[in-house]
Amino acid sequence: MLNLALVLVGVLLLTGGGEALIRGSLAAAKRTGVSPLLSGLLIVGFGTSAPELVVSIDAALNGRPDIAVGNVVGSNIGNVLLILGVCALITPLAVKPLVLRRDAVTVVAASILFLVLVGGSALARPDAAIFLLALVAYLVWAYRTERGGNVPSAEMHIAEGAEVTALPKTALWIITAVVLGLALLILGSQVLLRGAVGIAESFGLSEAVIGLTLVAVGTSLPELSISIIAAFRRHADVAIGNILGSNIFNLLGILGISALLQPLPVHERILQFDQWVMLVTSLVLLVFLYTGSRLSRVEGGLLLLGYGVYVGLSFTVFGG
Repeated sequence: MLNLALVLVGVLLLTGGGEALIRGSLAAAKRTGVSPLLSGLLIVGFGTSAPELVVSIDAALNGRPDIAVGNVVGSNIGNVLLILGVCALITPLAVKPLVLRRDAVTVVAASILFLVLVGGSALARPDAAIFLLALVAYLVWAYRTERGGNVPSAEMHIAEGAEVTALPKTALWIITAVVLGLALLILGSQVLLRGAVGIAESFGLSEAVIGLTLVAVGTSLPELSISIIAAFRRHADVAIGNILGSNIFNLLGILGISALLQPLPVHERILQFDQWVMLVTSLVLLVFLYTGSRLSRVEGGLLLLGYGVYVGLSFTVFGG
């Protein structure tokens, strides 16, 4: 019970820290004249991955590579199967052509790159450099394809920033929000890791299993909240764009930074099962989106069913 309480407290701290950091960063960007496009693309699109980033870095530096890698792989699987599944049940999710051609394809390409660079064993520092270079290339590509204005996907990224309201107004509150957000993220990651490791030890589960499921879902709550809000507001393209951007940053950015700080051996279970689930999940999403440029309620239900099967297998067949 203590370990479960630590996990819940850690998740709450991470969620609060992520929200504070995003709001403070958006307010700072607005105050300094950063374009709404860049704010939506970077701060919201990638800022929602801040909990995953802090937890994976903390886990890597503390010798918990299974949680560091499992958190990213599990988040990418959960983002598509769980979050987009829920959002598609709320409202069918349409996708802009450019987002489909660029972002959805990039998610598949990043998943394939992960399989190639892992090579059946680990992520080393040269692999991390490749991830980070790929992320920079994607960001340059994304900004150049949207900076001309009147581009539907650019409007989507601008709308991502508009989904976040109640921004701090004064410089003092902006600084407070950013500092508090970072502090809560760091504290939350440490509390969550302590609880997650304790649960793994208590139930005889591997840290990889906990990282892929419990930690991954906990750190994905910012993506879940923004995507569900967007779905209820019928901003379906924002929901999809947020998830695709998060998955790209998870693989290229978070694993890149984590492996650069500390080379990451990859658990056998991830090599045999989860990396393939991640790739197949991204391919299935790509197929669903290409058929009619939308994610229907039926397809959303299939994604949710797939997540249920994945979690069931995670704690039974692949739970050791």
